[in-house]
Amino acid sequence: MGNRRRAPERGRTKPAVIGGMIAVVVGGAGFGVYALYGGGAAADDSSSSSDAKPVKKGPLSATEVKSTATAFLTAWQSGDVTTAAAATNDTAAARTLLTGYGKEAYIKDVTLTAKKRSGDAVPFSVKGTVAYKGGLTKPLAYESELTVVRRAKDGKPLVDWHSKVVHPDLKDGDKLVTGEAGTPPVKALDRDGGELTTAKYPSLGTVLDGLREKFGKTAGGKAGIELRVIRAEAESKDATGSGSDETPDKTLVELSKGTPGTVRTTLSPGLQATAEQQVAKKAKSSAVVIRPSTGEILAVANAGHGFNTAFQGSLAPGSTMKIITASLLIDKGLASTNKEHPCPKFSTYGGWKFQNDDKFEIKGGTFKASFARSCNTAFISQAKKLSDDDLTKQAQQVFGLGMDNWAIGVPTFDGSVPVQSQAQMAASLIGQGGVRMNPLNMASVVATAKTGTFHQPYLVAPTVDKRTLAKASRSLSADTTAQLKELLQYTAAAGTAAEAMAGLGPDFGAKTGSAEVDGQKKPNGWFTAWKGDLAAAGVVQQGGHGGETAGPIVAALLKAGS
Repeated sequence: MGNRRRAPERGRTKPAVIGGMIAVVVGGAGFGVYALYGGGAAADDSSSSSDAKPVKKGPLSATEVKSTATAFLTAWQSGDVTTAAAATNDTAAARTLLTGYGKEAYIKDVTLTAKKRSGDAVPFSVKGTVAYKGGLTKPLAYESELTVVRRAKDGKPLVDWHSKVVHPDLKDGDKLVTGEAGTPPVKALDRDGGELTTAKYPSLGTVLDGLREKFGKTAGGKAGIELRVIRAEAESKDATGSGSDETPDKTLVELSKGTPGTVRTTLSPGLQATAEQQVAKKAKSSAVVIRPSTGEILAVANAGHGFNTAFQGSLAPGSTMKIITASLLIDKGLASTNKEHPCPKFSTYGGWKFQNDDKFEIKGGTFKASFARSCNTAFISQAKKLSDDDLTKQAQQVFGLGMDNWAIGVPTFDGSVPVQSQAQMAASLIGQGGVRMNPLNMASVVATAKTGTFHQPYLVAPTVDKRTLAKASRSLSADTTAQLKELLQYTAAAGTAAEAMAGLGPDFGAKTGSAEVDGQKKPNGWFTAWKGDLAAAGVVQQGGHGGETAGPIVAALLKAGS
């Protein structure tokens, strides 16, 4: 796995290459060549082009999909790794992972059952036994899927090889290993000392995995015997001393329990329970709650439990980004809360024509009115007065974003506001272009707007492992902070956020956002707000307007924490 090199072409005097392998028998007279898959010897290089069979093209037939899937699954189930690997379009990678399935993962007595195909895809169930040394055994069962494709050079149908065919939690390069876990388990506690489990809080699976990865070796526990997904990126980091730790290793089956260490988090049991309930109401939703005065993370939840969008998502934030842009314009004297500010139907910059939702305009209105109604052109019209890197500097220097240095206790994506030019720079001002955020980032943004100073969010206190929290190089001025709070308060009271925030004032503020995404019929809906010493943000992917989708989730969290 990892980077693979193609075998160099060989002359006819060399051993034949069949299905990506060289089959040889060493004897007194030399080499004998054997076909390993499909029968028959390799074609003679001297065959004329007129003898070549026509390459089959076009969509795969149902028979081709079924027969290819059956051949692969039958060979895998019987332990014939060579034949199974040769039925794929990446023989070497398939052979490595399928060999490790038995020899490193210790998975035995495998039964693979194909289900009804869907086009070129064939779902299948896997049942087996993890049987480790000393008589340790546990059953294993899961669902997976393979896809059949046609090889370009000869039209042959083959299984399109990816590691997730073997197990859905595998990424290409990962592997399955059974043995003593490299990292002891941890018992994660909420801020009140209660245990955090996925049975109680389903969203926390990735968070608990991350806590174990980070603190398992230092929290005083002892490793058990487990079947685990070992990430390729983690191995790379171990080997080189650098690399990504964005996706932690994952335990699939526990054969013998280790002794867990204890890690206390900042999560509030009440708010976490509310967050779980709220995101369950909206597909593809995520939310985070933090404490503005300290940065403590009080809740994190995702409707989809396989990926932690709340902490690691990378999505255009839409108009919630206008919080940062507004602070920049106020700092530069290009906007002031109660001064008149243009909000035309259209504004052109860098060759792009930007418009407002439903092409509305505000004649003679103030910047506060434009912010509250989320007027795009009020921000785009100022692009010509800004340098390409102004927004990037504001995001980094004031809001602590985009420098990949947050240390919250588990992996995060810390936002990205790249330097752009022309139309893309203008689009960034309204949270499109190359700007990328997640709910953790946007909860931090509204918290900074509320207090005037960036406090890096954290899930585990830095005193536990002597981490250094990220800092911003400057705070907002008192005047900019006051104006920004007024903008957000007015938006919560009388702007696009008013319906969701009804009854939560007066110490509150909010901003809505909708982010267009190519290929989506509906935009991603964003909402970020504060009430008292709570700040929260949420996103509903493909949900529509933020005030109607993410807004009720965030408002419910702020109300629950009051």
